[in-house]
Amino acid sequence: MKIVSFSLEQTNKYFGKIDGNRFFIGTRVPFENFKGLMNVNGVSTQRYNRVDFRETYGFWADFIHPTATAEGGFFHTLNTYDRARFTFSFLQYGAHVPNGDFVTYFRALLKLPLAGDYFPDLKVENNRVVRLTDNGSVVLETDSSTEGLMDYLNPSLSEVEDTEVIQAAKLVHWVQNDPQHKLVQIDVGIKHFKAKMVEYAALYKLDGKPDIICLVICDIRHQGRGKSATIKAALQSANPLKALLEIGEPKYHERLVVIRREINKLVAEGTFGKRKYSVSKKDFITD
Repeated sequence: MKIVSFSLEQTNKYFGKIDGNRFFIGTRVPFENFKGLMNVNGVSTQRYNRVDFRETYGFWADFIHPTATAEGGFFHTLNTYDRARFTFSFLQYGAHVPNGDFVTYFRALLKLPLAGDYFPDLKVENNRVVRLTDNGSVVLETDSSTEGLMDYLNPSLSEVEDTEVIQAAKLVHWVQNDPQHKLVQIDVGIKHFKAKMVEYAALYKLDGKPDIICLVICDIRHQGRGKSATIKAALQSANPLKALLEIGEPKYHERLVVIRREINKLVAEGTFGKRKYSVSKKDFITD
């Protein structure tokens, strides 16, 4: 079992130690009326690199790149200060969505060989995350709620609790020291985007639409900065890409700067701009 110790230093920075290894957990930050942890710092080897995963996932490794970059890109990217209560991974999976990306990811993590070392009181039963107690298993997430799982990871948004720091420390340390953990993040993220493209293709009539249009829609929905009516209106405009890239301005201007920049890079290198989405193949195809 991994024993976590931590310290608060420089007024607002938490550092942890597991197995004698000291590492940065996150910075204590305020957000609106909430408080939580944030970690968007690291070195290049801790960041998602699409080239490393092309052999396994093909174009999809590139497709998720702009969103991954906008979300922080580090495998230990952490946010515990907003309504999701606990967000983690290079794509920032949020714990507030029943059967969502974080829940899917966490279920997969608990099946890895090191799961018992980091979370000895958790396991997956009947495809649900459960907590083992003296009185039996307690289900932490269902089809309608993840309240139990959020409470387990981050008891409240009013303050940074020891529990929140410890659970964050476990995930940060685990992904930085176990390649299998990192691979789970990638696999869950790409499968999630593939599944969402099937859904969005039907909802927004994206059969035959360019890869760039599809990526921007996926990013809008991943972040939640635009409703379907707004997306549909943009698609009907004279310049759909321009209209889609304006959804979220000015509130999310910094994120949109990153999305535009990364899309332009992918177009310049010839990765974006050559493919269209095929509903029948559930994949992108070249012209």
